[in-house]
Amino acid sequence: MKHHMRGKLPRPIIITTICVLFFVAALYAERLSLISSRTSIFNFKPCSRKYNKAKSNERKSEEVLGNTSWIDDRFDFDGEECNVANGKWVFNKSIEALYNDTSCPYIDRQYSCFKNGRPDSDFLRWEWQPEDCTLPRFNPEVALKKIQGKRLLFVGDSLQRNQWESFVCLVQAIIPRKQKSMKRGRVHSVFKAKEYNATIEFYWAPFLVESNSDIHIIGDPKKRIIKVDAIQERAKNWTGVDILVFNTYVWWMSGLRVNALWGSFANGEEGYEELETPIAYKLGLKTWANWVDSTIDPNKTRVFFTTMSPAHTKSEEWGHKDGVKCFNETKPVRKKNHWGSGSNKGMMSVVASVVKKMKVPVTVINITQISEYRIDGHSSVYTETGGKLLDEEEKANPKNADCIHWCLPGVPDTWNQIFLAML
Repeated sequence: MKHHMRGKLPRPIIITTICVLFFVAALYAERLSLISSRTSIFNFKPCSRKYNKAKSNERKSEEVLGNTSWIDDRFDFDGEECNVANGKWVFNKSIEALYNDTSCPYIDRQYSCFKNGRPDSDFLRWEWQPEDCTLPRFNPEVALKKIQGKRLLFVGDSLQRNQWESFVCLVQAIIPRKQKSMKRGRVHSVFKAKEYNATIEFYWAPFLVESNSDIHIIGDPKKRIIKVDAIQERAKNWTGVDILVFNTYVWWMSGLRVNALWGSFANGEEGYEELETPIAYKLGLKTWANWVDSTIDPNKTRVFFTTMSPAHTKSEEWGHKDGVKCFNETKPVRKKNHWGSGSNKGMMSVVASVVKKMKVPVTVINITQISEYRIDGHSSVYTETGGKLLDEEEKANPKNADCIHWCLPGVPDTWNQIFLAML
């Protein structure tokens, strides 16, 4: 009897051992199931490039299986991570503009291409698609909430007015008629969104610094004199603003040299000096940067700078040897990284070098490369000149095409799409 008992384990130990084995087996099976569910191609959720750059080569070799489509692995928009200039224009026939030049009463005739007879509309159905991130669509309600209780001021030239009018038109449709107003001025214009206690404003300052052609415009560039060290007379109107958006470029590009002046105009316009344009531009931008650094409180005011808007006046640069300027262009340039003479890289590097040294953070809205492709988006002959619309005979002359400014709705809406994402 004792010998028989020594050959067997007690029953409680056997039962406990069996229970432990069952528990371990169940836990292992559940772990396998969890791993399997996480690695299934149907449940796969890709990491963004922002956090998973090391696996970019693996993604390139992914294959489409069955009826599944390519996975869009672009990360959600991050202004610091995404190079918005790196991408392409994609035609999307389902896109509808948020406004037109009939529904938005605030568009200058200069930009009202449809009212002025433009027959095609495909130029409105191209959307900018960055390679590295997903650019969110412009949402008027989000935009108004972001500027609620604030002043948003665009400062610069007629291209900046182009962007300002675009922003106003993008948001105004959702504001009741009695809750909005527009006051136009020769220098300063203000759109009010009353229920949001917000203003969207524009201030005319084509050089940012002062000149003898700010208010009373001098048509002959050779007679314009830029006071490269003076800004206060204009800038005193930019204080107390919550969001500032600056630009300046096209007015500087009137020749290889510009007339620059230090000191006062009180003694006449003698004493000016001819400077190479990039040098004068840098002096003017440094004056602007010093004002920003000495005046703006970054805890209260956001500062943006919109890069240069390209002109398209040499059709041979995009392979249209028989063309004239941007006349009759209806599609973007498809060649990647196309860059024409209408955008001066030296001037763009000046902006980068000045902004880099500033104490107050400045967010750069890089619209130059994306706009370089858009030879089809300009006002062309569907515009006015000298305060008068072009007649049919003038429209037939391609030399009258305005290849500097843009139709609204149009390309500046994408500028504001990028701006809102950064804001």
